[in-house]
Amino acid sequence: MTSPQIPDPAKVAAELVTPRDFMRHAISQFRAHDLVFGHGTTDALDEAAFIILEALHLPIDKLEPFLDARLLPQERQRLAQLVAERVTTRKPASYLLKRAYVGGVPFYVDERVIVPRSYIGELLRTGLFSTEEGPILIEPEDVTMALDLCTGSGCLAILAAQAFPNAHVDAVDLSPDALEVAKINVAESGMGDRLRLYQGDLFGPLAGKRYDVIITNPPYVDAEVMDALPAEYRHEPVMALAGGPDGLDIVRRILAEAGRHLTESGGLLCEMGEGREILEAEYPDLPFLWLDTHESAGEVFWLDAAALRSETS
Repeated sequence: MTSPQIPDPAKVAAELVTPRDFMRHAISQFRAHDLVFGHGTTDALDEAAFIILEALHLPIDKLEPFLDARLLPQERQRLAQLVAERVTTRKPASYLLKRAYVGGVPFYVDERVIVPRSYIGELLRTGLFSTEEGPILIEPEDVTMALDLCTGSGCLAILAAQAFPNAHVDAVDLSPDALEVAKINVAESGMGDRLRLYQGDLFGPLAGKRYDVIITNPPYVDAEVMDALPAEYRHEPVMALAGGPDGLDIVRRILAEAGRHLTESGGLLCEMGEGREILEAEYPDLPFLWLDTHESAGEVFWLDAAALRSETS
């Protein structure tokens, strides 16, 4: 089946006038060309709204007031070009716009890092660590040292620094390129005095340091899924996605080492995708506490230091 022709962006810009016009055009193009979503948006409508709002520097969650605004010629040209690029390149919109959001917080991104989309971000932003009934896992004010493993763009480390106001946060990634992106985000966040970046393999560069909280969203895509990734996901760094045959190679390494890097009352918060049954079968004595989010169930777990040390002792 032949793909439909992509309209000339110059002609599109000449004919379309309002954000509403571009919403209709973008949705039609994305659906006609069978684009795949999942990098912060869930469907063609969400993707079109994100592109329009971000490109026009409008509030990312308020499309309705601007739908019938008359756009300037250069704004129309910009939107027409972005829609055409999204279709022709299959790059996630966040790469085209150099921006992604986690829990409403904006971050710089480019092809050196995966587009951030961690469930841990939601947990940090929505008060996982305390509720009206009292602390679930740990009091945010009691955290003085926190660690983000496989930090990528640095977004979770920054959100951790915001969630734990008294904490110094270390963030580690194996990729020097990813850490260059993280530096941009740390600088933009204003958290540089409390957040330090390390290049290295998991706990390797930390010289025996201990933490009250370790958070990690490591690579956890299994080999079968990696082989079938849509074009959009193939723009992301392979090393930030691939987690071995069953997706859990790096998770296992973290479980083996984390206990030695936690304080007595500390704990590990780990996102690991859909491998819950594998982990529970492989580690029957570990009391995994599974934490659901608005969009996930059984893909993030918490383990305290005592449990992790008993596993590795």
